[in-house]
Amino acid sequence: MAIASDKVRRARPLLGTFVEIEAAGAAKSKMDAAIDAAFEAVAQVHRLMSFHEDDSDVSRLNREAWLRPVKVDAWTFRVLEAAVELHRRSKGIFDIAIAATLQNMGLLPRPDGDPPAAVDGRLFDSIELLEDLMVRFGHRDVRIDLGGIAKGFAVDRALEVLRGFGLASGLVNAGGDLAAFGREPQTIHIRHPRDPRRLMCRVEITDEALASTARRFDLLSSAETTGSAIIDPATGKPTDVIDGATVRAGSCMMADALTKIVMICGTEAIEWLELHNASALLISSDGDVRITPDWHHAVHLAA
Repeated sequence: MAIASDKVRRARPLLGTFVEIEAAGAAKSKMDAAIDAAFEAVAQVHRLMSFHEDDSDVSRLNREAWLRPVKVDAWTFRVLEAAVELHRRSKGIFDIAIAATLQNMGLLPRPDGDPPAAVDGRLFDSIELLEDLMVRFGHRDVRIDLGGIAKGFAVDRALEVLRGFGLASGLVNAGGDLAAFGREPQTIHIRHPRDPRRLMCRVEITDEALASTARRFDLLSSAETTGSAIIDPATGKPTDVIDGATVRAGSCMMADALTKIVMICGTEAIEWLELHNASALLISSDGDVRITPDWHHAVHLAA
């Protein structure tokens, strides 16, 4: 008879970060198989939606979709559908057609031979989702980046795989975008956006997802944070209203996307949070911490 283990936890570099997957409540061989399959789901999202991979769906769309309709994987199409709907509901605040701006800032690479694209907030409207998983861009300057939503989608797919193995509980954490299931609540510690060495609070989640976005930093070079990588489509510049945001939602894809809206809109994002039954913790540029009223009970600020 296989011997049950308390839990198994493993990590791999994927999605431009370290992805950690934990499984519990089954024989070790079953948990190992579940984690392997969950990592493969994350790797598949990376292959399909990475801006940096030449043969990804995203790269093919950026090269070819203005010339002819391009067929993409069903997963990519699902993320594009969600991005289009969020763009509509947020009145243009959530915008995946921001890649040219990120390239101009040096935050995304520009492939050899790819001329600089025009930056125009109206380019999103040139993205057409057609039948049979076909996508077309109505303008040659459209460049998309799914970095603001695909990581959350990958977490959801990995968690779906873990559930399919009949485990008692599981957790997937992709650099702060995470989701968990199981009877017992999971305690998550959130770092302060201006000082990543310091814990700001702990949050308890059960059968839900969290995503966090904050000022950029690289602990390998310095503990100091730099500016935001979240671009306000209205100005074409990095947002400076909020230093950091954490969003709780039913899916990690939605939590991931909503953090971008919160970073741009601050407390005015409450409309979109309520629409998606989501909660948020915000740290403003002056250090003020705000928590949506429905989430106070689960957020415990550090002393």
